[in-house]
Amino acid sequence: MNCVSLFSGCGGLDLGFARAGFRIVVGCDTDSRCAESHRANFPDTDFYLGSVTDFVRDLGSGALLDGQTGIDVLIGGPPCPPYSKSRFYRKEKPRALKDDVAWETLNGYLDTLRLLSPRAFMLENVPGLAYKVHREALEFILSEAERAGYTCSRQIVNAANYGVPQIRERFLLVGVRDGEFAFPEPTHARSPGDDLFGARRAPWVTAGEVIADLDTDENADDTGHFAGGQYHDLLTHIPPGDNYLFFTEKRGHPSPQFKWRSRYWSFLLKLSPDMPSWTIQARRSNNMGPFHWRNRILRIDEIKRLQTFPDGWVLAGTLEQQWRQIGNAVPPLLAECVGRALADHLARSQSQKLEQAA
Repeated sequence: MNCVSLFSGCGGLDLGFARAGFRIVVGCDTDSRCAESHRANFPDTDFYLGSVTDFVRDLGSGALLDGQTGIDVLIGGPPCPPYSKSRFYRKEKPRALKDDVAWETLNGYLDTLRLLSPRAFMLENVPGLAYKVHREALEFILSEAERAGYTCSRQIVNAANYGVPQIRERFLLVGVRDGEFAFPEPTHARSPGDDLFGARRAPWVTAGEVIADLDTDENADDTGHFAGGQYHDLLTHIPPGDNYLFFTEKRGHPSPQFKWRSRYWSFLLKLSPDMPSWTIQARRSNNMGPFHWRNRILRIDEIKRLQTFPDGWVLAGTLEQQWRQIGNAVPPLLAECVGRALADHLARSQSQKLEQAA
């Protein structure tokens, strides 16, 4: 089945859907480094370097997908900052559809949906898109999708519940023309065992399981990965899995250094080898984690593992540009789980149509 990808980045969502059996026909992004990465990893896929507005213009004029027989699925995650937690703090920034970028990218996605008229679509974003404060944006998406003939299902999922070694919540919206899509049941849980329906779930995959082998030399030179800045000494005393709140009066520290909830939650946040990673951010920082339990900034090969990218995944650009591409991506394993469920749904729908026709 053929798939078009918008806001493709370095290809996390695309990789997952490709593994689920879809052929990525074309990707699209405005970032030239993402385009370079995507082309290296998907050499048989066309890539459109430009805005979604330009993509829609060229798609409507017939300049794209020449000779393509049909598109089965549209996927993509419009830029998420207008719906993110950061907008609760940065009140000078517009939110949701009041943000020009959000308005342009969301309309671009919906315009592409109308032009391609695929059998199904998936839209991915931060959980904040489902918050009441952003109700107008979500209702706009749902009403436009339903008007275009789709029945929509939506859910906030935790990537850790699907085998990703990272606690990362995402909002997923899937629309189908036939029937109603059902999200795949979680395969993993914080407390393993049988759920209420008798399904057996494995324990969460931990950070230690997937990256410990990348750092076996206890005397490894960590030059260039210094973490904590002026607070590095404090970082070394924070237990694995904890953050700056360890040094607060409310937590009972004898020498408090910070006020309770006076910083971002990720400030001086440290991984535990016995838990999945906390969410990998899009920005590499020396004071915002998660950091390695050995008190250093994670390496690119480590965050690839935590995001379930292959070790050999090609990333173009500087260290910061590579980090941003991985941090912005959908974990391929999560995308694959949803992609397989969607592929099964479309196959069943097609089979039912053939039976009815016979």
